[in-house]
Amino acid sequence: MNGFPLKPLCCGAALAAMFAAAPVTAEPVASEADQALADADRAVLDAAERHEEPLLETLETLVNIDSGTTYEPGLAEVEAILDERLRELGAEVETHPSEELGGNTLVGTLEGSGERDIMLMIHYDTVFGEGTAAERPYRTEDGRAFGPGVGDAKGGVAIILHSLAILEELEYDGYGTLTVVFNPDEEQGSLGSRELIQQLAAEQDAVLVFEPTLGEDGMDAVTIVTKGINYASLEVTGRASHAGSAPDEGRNAVMELSHQLLQLSDLGDPDKETTLNWTVVEGGGTRNIIPERARAEGDMRYFEADEYDRVTEEANEIIANRLIEDTEVEFRLERGRPPLPENPQTQELAEVAKEIYAELGLELDAVEIGGGTDAAYAYQPDAERPAVLESLGLVGGRYHSSDEFVELHSVVPRLYLATRLIMELSEEAP
Repeated sequence: MNGFPLKPLCCGAALAAMFAAAPVTAEPVASEADQALADADRAVLDAAERHEEPLLETLETLVNIDSGTTYEPGLAEVEAILDERLRELGAEVETHPSEELGGNTLVGTLEGSGERDIMLMIHYDTVFGEGTAAERPYRTEDGRAFGPGVGDAKGGVAIILHSLAILEELEYDGYGTLTVVFNPDEEQGSLGSRELIQQLAAEQDAVLVFEPTLGEDGMDAVTIVTKGINYASLEVTGRASHAGSAPDEGRNAVMELSHQLLQLSDLGDPDKETTLNWTVVEGGGTRNIIPERARAEGDMRYFEADEYDRVTEEANEIIANRLIEDTEVEFRLERGRPPLPENPQTQELAEVAKEIYAELGLELDAVEIGGGTDAAYAYQPDAERPAVLESLGLVGGRYHSSDEFVELHSVVPRLYLATRLIMELSEEAP
């Protein structure tokens, strides 16, 4: 195969044909599929079932600690827990400061007896501010767990920790190295950890990323393609003047900004699924003064790398058309997280994940999403490795909202999937 050779699973393809896939809302294990599991796979499933309640206890502990990006006391508290857990599992742990936003990236390394190098990665910061955990602590209701960051992405943290614990229980060390990366700044672009992620990923055969499922609410899926993110800004400089006695002497920056935003509203490209949405507008300050300055910020999402150049070029041509003379207009496009493009290595890894899920009589979708993740930093555009697969965390939805949730029935299948993926990838010939 191209890039990352993957052997067929011992029984996954046969089981996929033998058993109909169960819907997401079904019990996590179908009895027919359970009976057909090989002895080794049954041992993994039994361990995943034993770890269901301990994992939920881990999740409750993590969710009930505020760890919003830049909130260093909460980040430090979560970091201490993760550091201790990794060391208990036998990992050597290093810390790397995120100087831009605060907190530390933890890198834990486990040495095995094999030859394949695998990285497990997820962030432990959230989008929620100080005090949110006290207002909305972890709770379960109607088969779901709720709380700030329960899915995005503390559920992924818990999956990693308990997958490692299962491997330890089973005395499995067939990998060469297992590298675990927990970073504190993903929700604001991973500014202090992205270079480290890129460097570590370049040394791996595979990178597994544990964001929650990122399709529709409750969709049981892995992600194979993500959009990139760029940040647009538009600044207008005019001239201040008294709005009552001398308005004609002013140059209204707010009016010019409005004109430019209307002109720039079509910078996206539906055929390429490129979007640019203006989301923040500021201008003026006093009711009786013609505003001298105004600005706007926008969010660009894209799949194709050359869209950065196209949008920048077209925008600068458009803003040359001014509504108000003697105003200055500047458009800037700042590069953010790149896309994870469609690629054969990720697709092959998704197929392995589907076969593993089929061992449980469950169906796994492979989707592309409009949001960007750290999987894009792990992907190496000019190399055949590592293979990168995203969304191996828990199944859930409504992320970044007060209703964020994960499906409790997804715990055992997702633990099984993560553990079996590590074992399958470890057994591949280099």
